[in-house]
Amino acid sequence: MEIWLNPACSKCRSAVEILDEEGARYTVRKYLEDPPSADDLRDVLTRLGLEPWDITRTQEDEAEELGLAQWERTDAARERWIAALAAHPRLIQRPIITADDGSALVGRSEEAVREAVARTGGDEASEG
Repeated sequence: MEIWLNPACSKCRSAVEILDEEGARYTVRKYLEDPPSADDLRDVLTRLGLEPWDITRTQEDEAEELGLAQWERTDAARERWIAALAAHPRLIQRPIITADDGSALVGRSEEAVREAVARTGGDEASEG
C-alpha cells in the first residue's frame, strides 16, 4: 500500500495515524517533493475510478491562476487536466491511498482509510 500525502495536511496525518493503529504496511510518497508523472496520475485515476477533475483541489490559488473553474470536464480535456496536476501537484486531492488489491481511495475520512486497510490487509507499518 502507498499513501500520497502532504505532511502539512491534517487529513494526511490522521490517515497515517489510522494506518499505524491498524498495523498496515505502507510506503509514504510525499507528492509535493516527489510529484507523480502524468502516467502515475493516469494509473491512480484508473484505480480510483475517477476523472482528474474529481481529484483536483479547485480552491487552491494555483487552480484560480490556471482558470480551472472554466476548463471543460470532458474526455477531450482529460489530458489537459492530467498535465496540470502533474505540473502543479499541490492541486491533487490528498491523501490518496493505493491498496494492494489494485484499487485506490481518497482517504479524507476515517472510513475510507480503514477501507483501504481492509482491501490490503495489515502487518507492520513502515515508512519510506
